[in-house]
Amino acid sequence: MAAARVDVDGLGIPTVWGLLGNMEEPEKKSEDQPESRSLWVPGESRRWIRDIFFAAITAILIVVFVVQPVRVEGTSMQPNLVNQERIFVNKFLYRFSEVQRHDVVVFWYPKDRKKSFIKRVIGLPGDIVEVRGSTVYVNGNQLQEEYARTDSRDYRTYPSVTVPEDSYYVMGDHRSSSNDSRHWGCVPAEFIFGRAIFRYWPIPKIGLLD
Repeated sequence: MAAARVDVDGLGIPTVWGLLGNMEEPEKKSEDQPESRSLWVPGESRRWIRDIFFAAITAILIVVFVVQPVRVEGTSMQPNLVNQERIFVNKFLYRFSEVQRHDVVVFWYPKDRKKSFIKRVIGLPGDIVEVRGSTVYVNGNQLQEEYARTDSRDYRTYPSVTVPEDSYYVMGDHRSSSNDSRHWGCVPAEFIFGRAIFRYWPIPKIGLLD
């Protein structure tokens, strides 16, 4: 079995006048008065550096606290996420909202926290999840899964699992090649890194993730 892993991968512009100096006709200078040839205004230089600094700080804060660019590795989320695609993960979202069924999440692998996986949430805390052939049942009801294609389904049956409190049952969309909760159990909430929200590479597939 394979698992789709992830590799946890407004500036101010100086005006023309500021760059070129005073474009008005210069005053006539006496022969004893030295001619000034400065082409850069110190005030503009300071504003330029300041704007770059604040833009860099803003970008760093966004990456550290809000989103993280990651690279998908593996095939277990195909066809929705393909090997080597790049996505953004929202690390801030679950501080204010609960994990929802069908969310695509990135988390630290419970068996080895040096590895990070990406899967889809199937079972919430307290749910009873049962996999019978190619069909998933949650609390006795068949789960509708448009994202799991027929040609990628796993037709084996797995034991019924009651999802513990503060944990989630996760599966890859490509069921026959995914190493997930069917094999090693549920993911503790504290291991969830964030929700996959946006694909930015390759460019033809750029857009929000379902």
